[in-house]
Amino acid sequence: MLNRIWFVFFAISLLAIIIGLFQGEWHLLSDAVDALFASAKLAAEIALGLIGVLSLWMGLMRVGEKAGVVAALSSLFEPLLRRLMPEVPKGHPAFGSVTMNLTANVLGLDNAATPLGLKAMQDLQTLNPDKAVATNAQILFLVLNTSSVTLVPVTVFLYRAQQGAAAPADIFLPILLATCASTLVGVLVVACFQRISLLNSVILGYGALFFAMISALIFYLGSLSVTAIGELSTGLGNGILLLLIFSFIIIAGLRKVAVYDEFVSGAKEGFEQSIKLIPYLLAMLLAIALLRASGALDYLLSLIAALVNLFNGDTRFIEALPTAIMKPFSGSGARAMMLETMQHHGVDSFAGRLAAILQGSTETTFYVLAVYFGAVGIRNGRHALVCGLTADIAGICAAIWVCYHFYG
Repeated sequence: MLNRIWFVFFAISLLAIIIGLFQGEWHLLSDAVDALFASAKLAAEIALGLIGVLSLWMGLMRVGEKAGVVAALSSLFEPLLRRLMPEVPKGHPAFGSVTMNLTANVLGLDNAATPLGLKAMQDLQTLNPDKAVATNAQILFLVLNTSSVTLVPVTVFLYRAQQGAAAPADIFLPILLATCASTLVGVLVVACFQRISLLNSVILGYGALFFAMISALIFYLGSLSVTAIGELSTGLGNGILLLLIFSFIIIAGLRKVAVYDEFVSGAKEGFEQSIKLIPYLLAMLLAIALLRASGALDYLLSLIAALVNLFNGDTRFIEALPTAIMKPFSGSGARAMMLETMQHHGVDSFAGRLAAILQGSTETTFYVLAVYFGAVGIRNGRHALVCGLTADIAGICAAIWVCYHFYG
């Protein structure tokens, strides 16, 4: 699958460049070359930037596992995960690392989420009979990451505040609804591919509990200002993070674990892992950079606009689509598109609000796929990309619908 996707990206980029040259856009040649070298530099910068963070969390996770804290946390969600990942045996360490990663994603702790996700993928890889082909559990885990719910997208609020929004946090509910739709569709699609039955008391019970918690959160946050929401989110996330770190070290020390030695041993694994990521990151970033520099994404927008006009549809959402199209490929690229849309159309315009909702409700699917599968040497992702992109499309459609519903 990845081989075909990579080839298609290059073929589309070449076609777009040829079309552009016939139209006199000779700058595409230099843009494409610059994009190639810039992506190579970016791959190394990302991998090097991960060295410290990945070493830190791999070391802490090793201590947490020895202390038994990770196993205790995993017991909270193991009944649910066992039904979604039936091939993972009861009590396996993967449940703990998966729980830690999903918790970090929900709290918006990006610096912790990626290294914890890599640790979870490594744990799941220990159960993989064919190390080059993704297992069902790994695919479900990747889709949960590409569509994971972030309860309070503070960064999007801050960007809106910087652009002068009258009420920066008023898009909180639309973002939450859109990202919940993305996650739900992602799980449903994976369940269809893997023939997982979701109609059992455990899954429905966790679903009801999650819905109740989301409803209570919406009710509570609706009464707070954007400053208060930001302070609450930051304080809650950092507080939980520090609580986990101190509990790992203190409990491990009390249980006579050699905390320093275990931390160093785990950190060494993190260092080695971050270096191994460079080729996989480089391959994906090269293809994405060419796709963007060639103007292929602009042609796609023009095609969508033509189709909408053909059916006399409302084309206002197209002005925000660059953010949606870029997000599966590049988080920084999507952020730049969002800010450009806000500046051009106004932060509180329909397009400005929709761009912010799209930024907060979808994920960088190709980046996650390259990093997580590359970390364990998986070359055949099977239906992972299809499921991840389906979840992205669901999130985009939901974002457009709720934006029309709230602001249309």
